[in-house]
Amino acid sequence: MTIESFSIEYDANNTDNVFSRGDTIRGRVVLELSKETKIDRLTVKAKGKASVLWTEYYSPVHHMVYTSKEKYFTIDKNVLDSTRGSKVIAVGRHIFPFTFEIPNMHLPPSFKGEHGKITYSLEARVNRSMRLDQKTKEEFFIVSNEDPSTPDINKPQHTRSDKKLLSPGNVILNVHTKQMGYQQGDNIEVQTVIINNSNNTVTPKYYLYEKQCFFTKLKRRVYTKDLIKEPGKPVEAQTELTDTKVLHIPNLLPPTLLGCSILKLEYRLKVVLNTSLLGNEEAKLPIVVMRESKMLQEPSQSFA
Repeated sequence: MTIESFSIEYDANNTDNVFSRGDTIRGRVVLELSKETKIDRLTVKAKGKASVLWTEYYSPVHHMVYTSKEKYFTIDKNVLDSTRGSKVIAVGRHIFPFTFEIPNMHLPPSFKGEHGKITYSLEARVNRSMRLDQKTKEEFFIVSNEDPSTPDINKPQHTRSDKKLLSPGNVILNVHTKQMGYQQGDNIEVQTVIINNSNNTVTPKYYLYEKQCFFTKLKRRVYTKDLIKEPGKPVEAQTELTDTKVLHIPNLLPPTLLGCSILKLEYRLKVVLNTSLLGNEEAKLPIVVMRESKMLQEPSQSFA
C-alpha cells in the first residue's frame, strides 16, 4: 500500500482540551508513504453540526425513520503546498500544518444523547487520480461560553402540589430550592414542607433526572433518565413535617443544553410522595447545570 498511515492531530487548547467560539485550533496532517506518490489535493475540513435520528416501529412490516440535521459551519483548506494543484511527494513521513479559527458565532456545546448528537470535527482527505479518496477524522470538543437561555438561574424556586386523596383529607406538598442554577459537583439543598391531612402515612422520594428532547419536522421524541434517587422521612397521618435533603450533582454531568433547535438537554428536580394504594403526588422544579459558575448577584423569583 502506497499510503502506510494517514492521520490528523491537533494541539490541546487548555488542560481540559476543549474549545469555544472564536478560539484558534492548530494541528497537522501526518502522511507516511512507502513510495513516491502524486497527490492532486490534500484538504482539511473543520465542521460543526447537530443531528437527530430514531426509528419507530408500528407493525412488523411498517416503520418510520425520523431524522433532522442542523449545520453550524464548514471550513475547507488545501494544505498541499503546490501552485499547480498536484504534487509528487517523496517516500517517508510528511507533516502538513494547518490553522482554523472557530467561527465567533453561537455554537451549542458538544453532546451525545440517546437519539442525537452535536459534534465538531476535523477531517483530512487525500485525492489521487484514478484512486479512491482516503480520509481520516478527529473530533474536538466545544464548550459554550454563553449563559444558558434561562434568565433566572440565581433566583429562589418554589412549587406547590395539593392532592385530594381517596381517603378523607388531602396532602399539601411545598418544595423550595435556593436557586435554579448550579455548577457540576455542587449540592442542591431541597426543603420540603409536607402537610399530611389524610389518614395515611406518606413518604417523600427525591429525584434528579435528565430530560433529552429530540425534534424533527414531523415529531418530537423524549428520553428521561433518573440520575439520583434518595428517600425522605415518612410523614404520619394528620401531621406536618419539614424535610431537608441534599442532592449532589455529579462532577461530570453534561451542562444544560438549550441552544440547539433540534435537541435539548434539561434537568428536573422531582419530589414524589408515596401514598401507598392511594396514588402518588409529585412536584417538579427545573435545574440548570453549568460548567462554570456564572451566577447572578440579585435574588428574585423563579419560573415554574
